[in-house]
Amino acid sequence: MNVFSVHDLNVYYSDFHAVRDVSVDVKEHEITAFIGPSGCGKSTVLRCFNRMNDLIETARVEGEIKYHGVDLYGGEVDPVQVRRHIGMVFQKPNPFPKSIYDNVAFGPRIAGFKGNLDELVESSLERAALWDEVKDILDQSAFALSGGQQQRLCIARAIATSPDVLLMDEPASALDPIATLRIEELMHELKGEYTIIIVTHNMQQAARVSDRTAFFNVSLNEQGQRTGQLVEFDETGLIFTNPKETATEDYITGRFG
Repeated sequence: MNVFSVHDLNVYYSDFHAVRDVSVDVKEHEITAFIGPSGCGKSTVLRCFNRMNDLIETARVEGEIKYHGVDLYGGEVDPVQVRRHIGMVFQKPNPFPKSIYDNVAFGPRIAGFKGNLDELVESSLERAALWDEVKDILDQSAFALSGGQQQRLCIARAIATSPDVLLMDEPASALDPIATLRIEELMHELKGEYTIIIVTHNMQQAARVSDRTAFFNVSLNEQGQRTGQLVEFDETGLIFTNPKETATEDYITGRFG
C-alpha cells in the first residue's frame, strides 16, 4: 500500500529550479532511503512530504503529492495538521531548552492531548529506546544528554504525537559510530509502526537500513543552473547490486560524488 504517491514534483526557490520532475511511490511500513551527491535535492524533496518548504518564503512546489490518496497540497489541507501526521527528525539533535519530560510532552500538550501524559511520555521514550537511560532524570535538561541520546529524544518527541510517517534528514550524520548503530537499530524497530523516509549521505547506511532506495543526481538546466532529479528508484538490493542506470552504478562504486 502506498503512503505517498508523487508525480512530476518540481520545486523552485524564486527562479531557481531546485528539483525537476520527481515521481516516486513510498510504501507503508518500509524504510525508503534518498541518496545522492550534495545539492541533488534529497532534503528538498523530503521537506515536501510534510510541507516544511511552505515555511520558506521563496519556495514553490508544483506537481502532485498524494498522502493516502489525499492531495497534500490541496486547498483544504492544513499544513499544521500535516506535520502532526508526518513527523520529522533533523540532521543535528535539536532538543528544546526544557526538561527531558517536557520535550516529549510538548507536542501532545499543544495538540490538546487528554489522556495520561506520564504514560505517553514513558511509552514514547521506550519506543525510542531511551526510557531505561533517562527514567530517573526526566526533570533534568535535555541538553545534559549525549548527542546520540538527544537524537533519540528527538525521535521520542516526534512519535509522541502519534504520527503515521517519520521523515529523517541525515539523523546520524552528527553522531559517532556507536550512536549511529543505535539509531539504525531503532529505525528497524520502528518501521513496524511507522513508514520511514531517510535522507543519508552514507551509502552503507542506506544499504543496511532501507527497503527501497532513490538515487538523486545533479544536472544542468536550461539556464546552466544545477538542478536535482531522480535517476533511479528500486528495491535497495537491486540498486546496490544491479542498478539499471550508469550514473547510479558510478555513484555506488565511488566513481563520482
